[in-house]
Amino acid sequence: MRIDWQLNPALVLSNKLYYNSYDDDRTVTFTDYPIGNVPRQRRQWEERQTGLLSTLTWRAAESVTLTGGVNYEHQDNEYRRYRYDFSIPTDFSTPTRTQNDDSYTLKNTGAYIQAVIEPTDSLKIIPAFRVDRFSGDTSLPGDVNASLQGYGWIQQPKLSVVYSLTPEVSLYGNWGRTFQILTGSAAPAYMTAGLAEFDPSINTGKEIGIKYNPFAGTEARLAVWQQTATDEVANMPSTGTTVGLGKTKRRGIDLQVTSQLNDQWTLWASHAIQEAKVESAFTADGTSLAGKEVFSTPRYVSNIGANYQLTPVWRLGMQARTQGDYYIDELNEQGKYGGFAVLDASVRYDLSDTTSIDFQVKNLTDSEYEYVWYDNFFWGGDDQPMFSAAPGRSGFLSLNVKM
Repeated sequence: MRIDWQLNPALVLSNKLYYNSYDDDRTVTFTDYPIGNVPRQRRQWEERQTGLLSTLTWRAAESVTLTGGVNYEHQDNEYRRYRYDFSIPTDFSTPTRTQNDDSYTLKNTGAYIQAVIEPTDSLKIIPAFRVDRFSGDTSLPGDVNASLQGYGWIQQPKLSVVYSLTPEVSLYGNWGRTFQILTGSAAPAYMTAGLAEFDPSINTGKEIGIKYNPFAGTEARLAVWQQTATDEVANMPSTGTTVGLGKTKRRGIDLQVTSQLNDQWTLWASHAIQEAKVESAFTADGTSLAGKEVFSTPRYVSNIGANYQLTPVWRLGMQARTQGDYYIDELNEQGKYGGFAVLDASVRYDLSDTTSIDFQVKNLTDSEYEYVWYDNFFWGGDDQPMFSAAPGRSGFLSLNVKM
């Protein structure tokens, strides 16, 4: 539900109240692998999210706009995970072990303020500042109860500057801080007995780039960026664990092009090259991770696509996407996997200005590829790469309604 209120010609208050319900019940199997016992799993999520967003916008002057807002979200979640012995086919009626039977809450309170300052027609300066605070509790098997890690108020300053050299060419720069906290329904996200306190990982990012509009309807963007993290943690829901990566540095180059050729054709393409390395961290046995690549991070990600407006109510689309291989373990010793190239297609029919029907075909050519990670947290199993097959050719039908 949304309520907007025009307090006066220069002041607008917007409020949004929302509720999300999410239920997922899936069985998880892995491609047969010759090493040891590969357990099967059944995972169940039940999540309920209720929240409020409130934003006040003030046009203080012709060249200055101030925006401030607050938000609150409360989550009631349940997570259950059962394990079964490896077999083909697998009997999912009786689990060999219940790994998770957790009920937990997560609450977030946040506030921000932002200014848009345009001292000249060519220059725009956008400073901003945001704070977030988290709390929550979990209930685990064995009558174990725990509270969320106490992160306090997490501060996030940001600054953006855009300078237009010509009407077609703009230079821009961004600097800012975000954060990462532990996720999941159990330790270490929640403070069980004897667990050390964690600070949030503070991510500091900077970016410089150029935007170019060679002709009407076409925009190209080239950016160079870098991000450092003070104490990055890899959250791994597949194993129910976290891996501490310590101080990390990521950097890359992004290229994007979008073109509205005419009333019928829209084309777009993007290509990102990235590098993510650990600067300082050690494994549990004291092995240094400095200089190792952050696992599960491909070196490149690319997309290219086209939309064709066949009639005023029919739209056809095609998209190709690909990514490179990545290391699957923090020591970079278990090889690289995970690269793929797939093709998707879509058809959209507009019933009215507010309602449409979409049909999508993912992986149109039925390409075989996998999500791969290294599981060294088995209970009664062996350390080994895990291969989870990606979906083959699949179709999705959806009804979209705008209120």
